[in-house]
Amino acid sequence: MALLMDTRLSYILRRVKDLRCFTPRRNRMKEKWATTRPKHPPTTLALQHFDSTYSVQLGQLWPSVRAALLSERKYGALLNHFSHDASPADLEAQGCRDFITDTDTQAQLCSEQEPEVRLEEEDGVSLKKSHADQQLSSLRLSPNIKCLVFPRGNITRFKPAKPDMLGYLGYYLMDAASMLPCLVLDVQEGHSVLDLCAAPGGKALALLQTQSIDFLCVNDTSVSRTTRLKRVFHSYVPKQLLSKQKLRITSFDGTKWGEIERDTFDRVLVDVPCTTDRHSLIEDDNNIFSKSRTGERRGLPQLQLELLLAGIEAACPGGEIVYSTCTLSQVQNQSVVEQAVSLALEDRGIQLQVVDLRPLTHMFRKTFHFAPDLHVGEMVIPHLAANFGPIYMCKLKRLT
Repeated sequence: MALLMDTRLSYILRRVKDLRCFTPRRNRMKEKWATTRPKHPPTTLALQHFDSTYSVQLGQLWPSVRAALLSERKYGALLNHFSHDASPADLEAQGCRDFITDTDTQAQLCSEQEPEVRLEEEDGVSLKKSHADQQLSSLRLSPNIKCLVFPRGNITRFKPAKPDMLGYLGYYLMDAASMLPCLVLDVQEGHSVLDLCAAPGGKALALLQTQSIDFLCVNDTSVSRTTRLKRVFHSYVPKQLLSKQKLRITSFDGTKWGEIERDTFDRVLVDVPCTTDRHSLIEDDNNIFSKSRTGERRGLPQLQLELLLAGIEAACPGGEIVYSTCTLSQVQNQSVVEQAVSLALEDRGIQLQVVDLRPLTHMFRKTFHFAPDLHVGEMVIPHLAANFGPIYMCKLKRLT
């Protein structure tokens, strides 16, 4: 009998994970907060910062945007034309649609009838939005890029992509709003393109899907992130396209690019490091709101300005530059663009024109929610029914 009782007791003790309930209160010890987890995790600090900042910036929109940011995000499936299994039929059978071709054509026609708009001048620099640029941005989208999404309100998750007979995956999962800067870049046949802050590689992969690029240079300051980018390319892109004649991968300081290659590229994408608002609210690891990274976070606007100026210098006269972030912050978005336009003229003698992207917001309003009445650029804001973004983008044309 004693043996049976001992066996039962040992079994119960193994099943009970927390034995504190059996420990007398006087013998219990407090949790060691300093060695286990911080009292104020980075995600909490990020939410406090966003509540104080975005409640003023976004006003009545902030509560709904806040709820969406704290909910599971939606993804899009960028079809990989280099894979033999890139047919959209299977995804369409599940209810997906290609948001790039399924546009609001009636809204597009209305937008083309809008008159020319001239914004206020910033430090003597005219930020003019022309009707001709509206037509260009609404008509010249690459027909080779396809990105499938589930309908509004549908939170179905995509299954992982499967490799074809050569090992290339059929699609790449990414925030569908991240496709917009690539579409806005307007890559045409024979263009040379620079992706200045390319890792983890989704936008660079989308640019390759246009099949129009004569030469693509992808760069990221971080060697580890560049290594990750190479792994993405090897999973999606044939080896012959990874040759140095067509594609170059570098790990240079992007802020110095104007000293490396000036007046060179037809198109430049400057997708800068930012506070990555959604990641900052969900993940404590590698969070920009960690107390150890306070200085780095405060220095982001200056870094973004230097990267955008380097991208402007890298573009050839007549070339176009797209600046993008994944933050709602006005300081990291419109303010950086306005400073760059002013400094490019004053310090470098480069005159820029801000291209109006409103036709794009009209075309894709079936898929995304856009922030209203931005002074410069356009921004996708998260919404529970269409939980993409945030993505800010602004297109600049370098005048000859």
